[in-house]
Amino acid sequence: MSRLTGNRALIIGAGSGIGRGVHEAFLAEGANVGALEIDPRKCEALVELSDGPVICGDATSAQDNDAAVAVMLDAFGGLDTLVGCVGLFDYYLGLADLPHDVLDEAFTEVMNVNVRSMLLAVRAAIEPLSESRGSIILTGSTSSFMPGRGGILYVASKFAVRGCVMSLAHELAPEIRVNGVAPGGTHSTDLRGLRSLGLHDRSLGQEPDRAESIRQRSPLDVALGPADHAESYVFLASEASRGMTGRFIHSDGGANIS
Repeated sequence: MSRLTGNRALIIGAGSGIGRGVHEAFLAEGANVGALEIDPRKCEALVELSDGPVICGDATSAQDNDAAVAVMLDAFGGLDTLVGCVGLFDYYLGLADLPHDVLDEAFTEVMNVNVRSMLLAVRAAIEPLSESRGSIILTGSTSSFMPGRGGILYVASKFAVRGCVMSLAHELAPEIRVNGVAPGGTHSTDLRGLRSLGLHDRSLGQEPDRAESIRQRSPLDVALGPADHAESYVFLASEASRGMTGRFIHSDGGANIS
């Protein structure tokens, strides 16, 4: 039997990168999968991928998160797993690199997308996840544990996600398990920069020689993509991890030992 047969999972930010990899992996493992995605073109691709519900909406909107959960309940009668994969990147900018006149706006933007979206999704899903004794999986980063893998705003936001995992695990036990995945550098991602910094049209996955750059920085000499990271989410959503909460899986090629 597949590892997630019958699991009812909602993926926030399922349109590309790790979110898309998780969506595909959950489907392959027998889950009933729904998605919340902001990009209309990516929504169309998700509709073609499966017959599960696709909500084209904004992860930073409480109303859209509530709607996504409601659609899942209508389609599948409940919810077992919530996965948060939404994020923005700051392209390694330090505090001294950020002009005074955009610092407030940039801080608000990155925290709104990287942290607040996660809390809105969890808040919308608490009741059905409690009923099913389900699981929440939030996407952190190597930057949730060390500096140097992003700029000051990105690192601060990912440390905040780490705090959310630990605090929510404490708050929601024993009904809901809350864990995280901390991916390292990822090829084939569409992680975008901050609009407030003029970086929204820049995609991390389109950087020249992205895979080779990741491999060279990896103690294991590997360049991991969305499908590699997705295996950690499958494990955390499955019964095999039923004794785990408040923990992170480091899918980073050994970056945490370098």
